Amino acid sequence: MKHPIITIEREYGSGGSVIGKLVAEKLGIPFYNHEILEMASERLNVPVAKLEGAEESSPKSFLYALLMNSNPARTLEDNIPVSDKLYITETQIIHELAAQGSCVIVGRCANWILREDPCRFSTFVYASRSFRLRYAQEAYGISPKEIDTLLPRIDSRREKFYNINTGGNWHDKCNYALCINSGLIGIEESAKLIVSSVAELPEPSPAAAESNE
Repeated sequence: MKHPIITIEREYGSGGSVIGKLVAEKLGIPFYNHEILEMASERLNVPVAKLEGAEESSPKSFLYALLMNSNPARTLEDNIPVSDKLYITETQIIHELAAQGSCVIVGRCANWILREDPCRFSTFVYASRSFRLRYAQEAYGISPKEIDTLLPRIDSRREKFYNINTGGNWHDKCNYALCINSGLIGIEESAKLIVSSVAELPEPSPAAAESNE
């Protein structure tokens, strides 16, 4: 594939972000993870620290509708929750980044947002619970007691965020071109597998490219 847009969804502690960065380095293309949040912060004029809590939060569409009905005089900008503003803004940013050319994008439903892009190559990185517990402790310096409760909470949040925004299933293998058990084959080898897989993909057909213009 000439201009791959590699998206990575990942379980917490699977090393998905590190794998994505390695892939970007090997291919010599941009890597976007927290950078997308920083771009959104600038556009919304809201500090990154404040947006971090809103990222991967469940949409508040139902509550927003109730609020609008109770006070229709208020504007959309006044009423829309921060989490929804952030998702809308990050969606715009992801489309813009993909339009610029090859890159690696981690999380944020990018595989679904770019589902019509013929150059998208979507991946899902997972691992056993024991591997993720150990990896999170070593990579993030989190105590065993903390990580034992943090791991399922973050996974649940990511799954709910994805499922609500896409109408799909975060764990459904049909959503991805490649699913990788990073605990089984290793972080470095996972990155190599993505790179080699992308290299073997055929060029998007002219018809597919035209349908997305």
